[in-house]
Amino acid sequence: MAILYFEEAEVGKLRTAGPYHVSKNEIIEFAQKFDPLPFHTNEEIAARSVFSGLIASSAHTFAILISLLSRTQPYSLRIVAGLGWDELRLPAPVRPGDNLDLEVAILEKRVSKSHSDRGVVRNQLHLRNQKRETVLQCFNTVLVARQPPANS
Repeated sequence: MAILYFEEAEVGKLRTAGPYHVSKNEIIEFAQKFDPLPFHTNEEIAARSVFSGLIASSAHTFAILISLLSRTQPYSLRIVAGLGWDELRLPAPVRPGDNLDLEVAILEKRVSKSHSDRGVVRNQLHLRNQKRETVLQCFNTVLVARQPPANS
């Protein structure tokens, strides 16, 4: 996989990752540790909830997105640091057996005003299930390394 510098990143270019298979056991184990609400940990209670079944917690869904970000194809960016996440939405739940795919689009980029060795990239991200339903969407902003000057 290619790891690109700021200059090589193109606005509008897509990168993708996945699928990521979500199991019932993974949903329950994650929730027991980090978000122990009954509709994440107990199938019987979840069946009677507004979700009509077991669902992954939002924290788990976001953790899957983070995991997939490191595996985007056909390239990844030389990220120096994350700057923030905006407008995170979870329009559909993640359920046992879902296969999730990530799509990342570069929306804009600019050279850093305070550090000439890096640039700022803003992305739009969509995590979707096998039915192409969006389960998480958001924007993120990251610092990306610029190409070092060529030695003359």
